[in-house]
Amino acid sequence: MSAGGAADGPGAAYAVRALGPDTWEAYAALVERHGGVFGGCWCTWFHTMPAEKERTYDANRALKERLVREGRAHAALVFAGDEAVAWCQYGTPEELPNIYHRKQYDAEADLVPDYRITCLFVSKGHRRAGLSALVLQGVLDLVAADGGGVVEGYPHDNAGQKKSVPYSGTRALFERAGFEHVRPKGPGNCVMRRRVEPA
Repeated sequence: MSAGGAADGPGAAYAVRALGPDTWEAYAALVERHGGVFGGCWCTWFHTMPAEKERTYDANRALKERLVREGRAHAALVFAGDEAVAWCQYGTPEELPNIYHRKQYDAEADLVPDYRITCLFVSKGHRRAGLSALVLQGVLDLVAADGGGVVEGYPHDNAGQKKSVPYSGTRALFERAGFEHVRPKGPGNCVMRRRVEPA
């Protein structure tokens, strides 16, 4: 599966594309279908520190669109035809400075990654179809195409139990994508890391 093309096998009905000005409307339609997602966040929580937030649906939408059009917001999008049905947000630590348990993370950090994966979402009606794995692989393909680097994710540590997590994915999901567990981060979360080679 390439980041810009259709997948082979079970995900063959889907294609993965990068978030950008040309895919903004499809992404926006997906978020709007789900009420702005997580209280109208528009997946902006990780872009801004708490003191910088306006915390309204319209302000978050405007911020996200501006960042996308300026090339300062990145994600892999899964498409079913012309409709976006999943996304996985990633970016540099400068693009995504805000993460959960930030104080602990900073105190225990052993390196600064090239990229962070902060948010993963699959549309209702398309869940349990393997799209979390597909969109996560889409991010890795996009990172490889951009020269590779160290990628971190901060999923829920499900301790081997089957559990659905609405926005961060699970440790098991990341392990299947080749990430290694680095350390715990806050209650029930962890730091996962993988080096992606250039494409």
